[in-house]
Amino acid sequence: MTAVDAAAFTAVFVAHSVGDHWVRTSHQSAHKGRPGRVGRLAGARHVATLTATKAAVLLPVVWLLDLRLSVLGIVAGLTVDAASHWWADRRTTLAWLAEVTGKGEFYRLGAPRVGRDDNPHIGTGPYALDLLCTKRRFANRTGSKLTIWSGQHQ
Repeated sequence: MTAVDAAAFTAVFVAHSVGDHWVRTSHQSAHKGRPGRVGRLAGARHVATLTATKAAVLLPVVWLLDLRLSVLGIVAGLTVDAASHWWADRRTTLAWLAEVTGKGEFYRLGAPRVGRDDNPHIGTGPYALDLLCTKRRFANRTGSKLTIWSGQHQ
């Protein structure tokens, strides 16, 4: 991982935490996974504010550190990130992916049990999978790299 990768990742990671937990409204949180128009709109509003938060944190870092990131790379990275976050937050899509990849049991971790007064928390399987689905690396100045964070630099 280069210093540019590390700086961009850190900025976006911090912004993700702020945007996904502090900027997101209670309405967006409660409705983004619902079926139909209500869920899609709540998800879109959440992703719009999340993406704006990421841009608001990333762009000053790029400018202050004089990072060599292309405008196209930043826009492409934030767009792919926004689309994948919206997709994952729809919940049924992420649940489907977990099932077809054999991770259904992991997806159900921390979910309330039927007939119990369980309180879901931040340590649920859907939360962990959501984080995995929405990590992106931004393109370099040439725009030649746009890869999914896999835990290893390629």
